[in-house]
Amino acid sequence: MARYRGRHVAAKQAGRTGRRSWRNSRLRRGLGGTAVAAVAMAALTASQAPGLEHTEPDRSQDRAGTSPGGDGAGDGSYHTELPPLKSPHPPGSSPSTPDPAGAESGIPATVLAAYKKAARDLRADVPGCGLRWELLAAIGKVESGQARGGDVTADGTTRKPILGPVLNGGEFARISDTDGGEWDGDSRYDRAVGPMQFIPSTWARWGADGNGDGTKDPNNIHDAALAAGRYLCADGRALDRKADLDRAILSYNNSRDYLRTVLAWYEFYREGTHEVPDGSGALPTSPGSGNSQKTGAGSGDRAGKPGKGGGKDGGSGGNGSTPAPGGGSGSPSPSPTPTPTPTAPADLQRVGASEFSAPVGGKFEKRPEVRVVTSEGEPVKGVKVEFALEGETGARFGEDATTAEVSTAADGTATAPAIDAGEQPGAFTVKAKAAKLTALSFDAEVVEPQSDTLVRTGDEALEAATGAEFGEQVEVKTSLDGAAAPHAAVRATMVTEGEEPEENTVGPYFTDPAGEPVRTVTLRADGEGVLTLPKITADDEAGTYLLRLDSVAGGGTLTLELKVTD
Repeated sequence: MARYRGRHVAAKQAGRTGRRSWRNSRLRRGLGGTAVAAVAMAALTASQAPGLEHTEPDRSQDRAGTSPGGDGAGDGSYHTELPPLKSPHPPGSSPSTPDPAGAESGIPATVLAAYKKAARDLRADVPGCGLRWELLAAIGKVESGQARGGDVTADGTTRKPILGPVLNGGEFARISDTDGGEWDGDSRYDRAVGPMQFIPSTWARWGADGNGDGTKDPNNIHDAALAAGRYLCADGRALDRKADLDRAILSYNNSRDYLRTVLAWYEFYREGTHEVPDGSGALPTSPGSGNSQKTGAGSGDRAGKPGKGGGKDGGSGGNGSTPAPGGGSGSPSPSPTPTPTPTAPADLQRVGASEFSAPVGGKFEKRPEVRVVTSEGEPVKGVKVEFALEGETGARFGEDATTAEVSTAADGTATAPAIDAGEQPGAFTVKAKAAKLTALSFDAEVVEPQSDTLVRTGDEALEAATGAEFGEQVEVKTSLDGAAAPHAAVRATMVTEGEEPEENTVGPYFTDPAGEPVRTVTLRADGEGVLTLPKITADDEAGTYLLRLDSVAGGGTLTLELKVTD
């Protein structure tokens, strides 16, 4: 967990000696005993990434100059498992023998993609940093077990909140609420949030939009990975240099054990990884925010309301699970934290389709639907869900509204009210929000109606004297596959003759609202597929001219002859 910076620094430093003893005892337990820990650490320290010298970092850097934005010491909560003591290779290479290295080298697809994209983006944005995606993977492994084995939605948002311990001054530092509970669901104290474990105040500074959905969400692995990368690259660090690499990792959590653990996974992932399906990644066994079955010092699954996130889509480190000032030696007893109410809303789920379309002037036949459930998956009745239309189209709920509130039914579902498509084609988003649950987004589009046939309803000749108006206004019926095409758009242009006609510069014209001549207009048919062109005026050039009508969508065309006489 990235360090929390600020007013708790001096107090935390005062308790550092006692905490070191606690850290070491916890790490030894995670490895299964003192002897195993000694052998494993010795082997790992001797087999790190190519070109990395594993000397102890200068201790003078622990509390100064190692973190962007401030000083601070902290030995935060994290998963203590170490990688297998052999190089990873894809599963299946030794089918008769269990391969822990192969299993541990598997990274969930969406999580892996987020790490790689963040590293690519940072190579362009911060070219001197040299961040490798394997470093993000190592930190993600230690902080949350790769978002609990890749338990994320298609857009990269964690399906359930990943929360660090409550920072209430008990086992860990006391950090009063800084976000009104927006991200961590706790309006009294802060908690680290998301797959990269950011404290809300740290996220406020370093939060990023890694997937381009316009939202910075620490619960989304794309956002979290990019923010973590920026955090690690801060202060002009070049991560291909050992000292800068160590300082970057220590800025995330100022603990020697944490540094060694992250470097061990970094080297392991650099030896080889492979992609596994989301939700099938190896889960941590030690207490921590990525293991809901272990409720030790690092568990974030026992406290408070679920955090906000979604959609669009993980965050980067914030420091907050630093032991409180004066922490004694040995393993402290966890301070009690509230458990979620079994009947409280814990998750907002999509029901049915995520994409919808309707033609201009019509209504959406299908509508976004969501379900609110408890942490046990049971439906919750009576939760207010807000549906909001976001975009530049004319789509509206009734009464020209862009928001609507619906309460969940007995089965926990809420369906958006009917949506009028409006007269403007284009894409927009329907966002569903409920309390502080992870929001959901639905893609919607108002499409241009097609017409493959244009027919003039009258048959009188279109003639006028120079300088006069044509007496007959042109009426056209649009159709598609033989049926009327309501609201289909048609472009009418005065054109020249030839194989490739162009807009004419002389001859008959329409008149715009300002009274100026124009020779191209676009109109939309009514609900019966019928449209009437504006009046046409002849200029002072006699002759025969062409009026061409084209369907904006669907391929229908019609050419009419206009005669101007002296």
